[in-house]
Amino acid sequence: MTGFVVAVCAAFGLVIGSFLNVVIWRVPRGESVVRPPSACPGCGAPVRPRDNVPVLSWILLRGRCRDCGEPISARYPVVEALTGLLFAATAWFFGPSWDLPAHLYLVAIGVALAYIDIDVHRLPDAITLPSYPVVLALLAVAAAGTGDWSSYLRAVVCGALLWAFYLLLVLVYPRGMGLGDVKLAGVLGMYLGWAGWGAFAVGTFGAFLVGGVFSLGLLATRRAGRKTGIPFGPWMLIGAALGIVVGEPLWRGYLDLTLGA
Repeated sequence: MTGFVVAVCAAFGLVIGSFLNVVIWRVPRGESVVRPPSACPGCGAPVRPRDNVPVLSWILLRGRCRDCGEPISARYPVVEALTGLLFAATAWFFGPSWDLPAHLYLVAIGVALAYIDIDVHRLPDAITLPSYPVVLALLAVAAAGTGDWSSYLRAVVCGALLWAFYLLLVLVYPRGMGLGDVKLAGVLGMYLGWAGWGAFAVGTFGAFLVGGVFSLGLLATRRAGRKTGIPFGPWMLIGAALGIVVGEPLWRGYLDLTLGA
């Protein structure tokens, strides 16, 4: 059963990845993700349905527009393949569970937000703000299906806590991060809270750890200076992923080591 779910989610992820390419390009520019249909940026020719098959079409077209031969960025199949792989990994980790849809949604917005933040150093409200009611609804369905309303309450509390923590950081040091990070923090806090208090602690700390290590690496290799702006959204997402996947066992191990619990 799990194998079937993984396969279905992988295929679904490829399709979602194709849509995310549209989101990544259009949302920062304030454009509709529905209209007009996708077209070649070089000649304006609409993309044919047969040329819109995730990954495969790009390979068959050798990375060029069928009409004008304009190169098509390799990012398109990369985003599609990455989303498919992450959907498959998420389905494998959670299995056919009530909270699987919620975590697939996190993967989808995570891919889009990470790429957008790298491109334009922004986390658009058009993605983060609607995610609050969506995540609350999806986790409510999971809580109703499992009867675990305590985890749902913890998710709401942790979402508020992480939102407040990031807001405090912005108020204390405005140049360190932006309000987009604050809005994303509330969403990630709900997922971490759903996973547990240990996941919340590890996910919160993990974002600053991996982000700090990456920044030090850039400084050491002189690819960035002290005043270089480095998007923090991707590290928040990676930290949250670490918290969800390994946060609880890591936190228990830490408590056993320090407190002998």
